[in-house]
Amino acid sequence: MSSESEHQPQTLSKPEFGEKEATELVDRVFGLKVCWIRPLPSYDDQNFHVRVLRSKGEAEGADEYVLKITNSEDSQEPDLIEAQTQAMIFLSAEGFPSATPYLTKDGNIMSLDSGLYMVRLLTYLPGTPVAKVAAKLATNPQIFYEIGKLAASLDKALTEKFHHPSVKSLHRGQFIWNLGNVPLLDRYIYALGQNQYREVVEQVIEQFKEKVIPKLSSFRACEYFILSKLC
Repeated sequence: MSSESEHQPQTLSKPEFGEKEATELVDRVFGLKVCWIRPLPSYDDQNFHVRVLRSKGEAEGADEYVLKITNSEDSQEPDLIEAQTQAMIFLSAEGFPSATPYLTKDGNIMSLDSGLYMVRLLTYLPGTPVAKVAAKLATNPQIFYEIGKLAASLDKALTEKFHHPSVKSLHRGQFIWNLGNVPLLDRYIYALGQNQYREVVEQVIEQFKEKVIPKLSSFRACEYFILSKLC
């Protein structure tokens, strides 16, 4: 079992841009004027939902995007972000509901701001997060079916058709979001404090180590979960 003294919390490298700074960033990097902005939930990156004014000569109105500012650690791996973004472009071309990048003023899909944070502007996909329809899941199992079907189709397309020189950068051995890395969760047990579920979590991690890790190499990896942190 884990204890607070065994593992120290990791230092987060999450960006901390204010709305004004983010607005200026969109103008400086992408040449677009933001008319509305609000923060979006995120883990170790920083995301903003923005609306930008259309250029003269276009129909009146505003286009919507997600400004994604990558954490400083991942920002030092341009091949990783390049592969992620190209996968998104590929999925959109294949007919999947995937965001695509808006090019910078220099014609690139991303820009390293101040040498620290990689910045992208992605098309906004309207919809309802699964968490907000959780109550309906119990009475409508069809939603589970549709989610599984989409995930399987996405995985099949990536496995069979997506080819990119940097695709191997997506297979990160110590990536905490990789389902094969459950034992890495040991270092975060401290966050549960004396929560009633702490013992259950510890048992699950130990069972994974004992029963799954020895057989892990015989399981087929799923590209869908490798790419699960794209958003």
